[in-house]
Amino acid sequence: MSVDAQLLAAFRVADDGYMTGPELSHRLDVARATVSRHIEELRSLGFDIQHQPSLGYRLIASPDILFAEDIQYRLGKTVIGRQVLVYERTASTNDLVEKLALDGAAEGVVVFAESQARGRGRMGRSWASPRGKGLWFSTLLRPKLPMSSVGRLTIAASVAIARAIHEQTGLAAEIKWPNDVFIGGRKCAGILAELRTELDAIKFVVLGIGLDVNCEAGDFPPEVGGIATSLKMELARQGREPMLRGDLAVALLRELDHTCKLAGDDSGFDDIRREWARLSSTLGKRVALQIGPHRLEGFAQALDEDGSLLVRCDNGRIEHVVSGDVMMEK
Repeated sequence: MSVDAQLLAAFRVADDGYMTGPELSHRLDVARATVSRHIEELRSLGFDIQHQPSLGYRLIASPDILFAEDIQYRLGKTVIGRQVLVYERTASTNDLVEKLALDGAAEGVVVFAESQARGRGRMGRSWASPRGKGLWFSTLLRPKLPMSSVGRLTIAASVAIARAIHEQTGLAAEIKWPNDVFIGGRKCAGILAELRTELDAIKFVVLGIGLDVNCEAGDFPPEVGGIATSLKMELARQGREPMLRGDLAVALLRELDHTCKLAGDDSGFDDIRREWARLSSTLGKRVALQIGPHRLEGFAQALDEDGSLLVRCDNGRIEHVVSGDVMMEK
């Protein structure tokens, strides 16, 4: 861990209290001059570090940046987030993680981008990724799941997003099958799972997530402006301040690590299914699904044990839907 990350860890352990230069020097096992130099580096990044000659240093406030080593340290011993990388700009975090996977990267590596040139969602749709305004990231999974159950991972991810949003903001999120998270009837997050197979088995899955955190209405393309929102916009409706993306990133990766582990076994996924059903805006509603060139209409009845949607058609037949675009009928 870098000296900068160790300093931030020490300040957090101090819990808003002061730490003297000699204490920091001893804790980090570096010279006093090194401590002073790295405190200035952190200040240059936007960290507000106060100094009182008789008391020492303390961290007053953090900037809204994604600091890879700090996120990694705060996560502790998780699989997802065991290695965190942050890029200023990239074409697509899913593409970067796929390259890492093909080079043999360990499960759980996470790649964030402050902005993406070609962020994408399902069906090849583009995803707006304005710089510094969201969590645009992908992680590498090597699940021991049959190919038929890969949909469990998207379900697990949607529950993790809803949990993290509520934990950090108190906002109530809803999940629309198969991969969207909504607040107040507007979409704030999407999930894209892309898998590589070998001999009819899953070799790896790249799980991409886009979460609009501090976006303004003008940041969204016109075609989605009427249906998109961000956490900042929703908090503003309540007269509340926006949040730091780093705090949300830590909470989300921790929840994602937990839910993806549960998705790996049947009893664990039953727990996820129950929570998903409680958060779902799809179940119990009349829906129309576009599945390629085909249209299916009926009532969304339940989530199956593999993550697919069970739809009861008007003729009474139960259809097992693995993927498709869902439209809610009035």
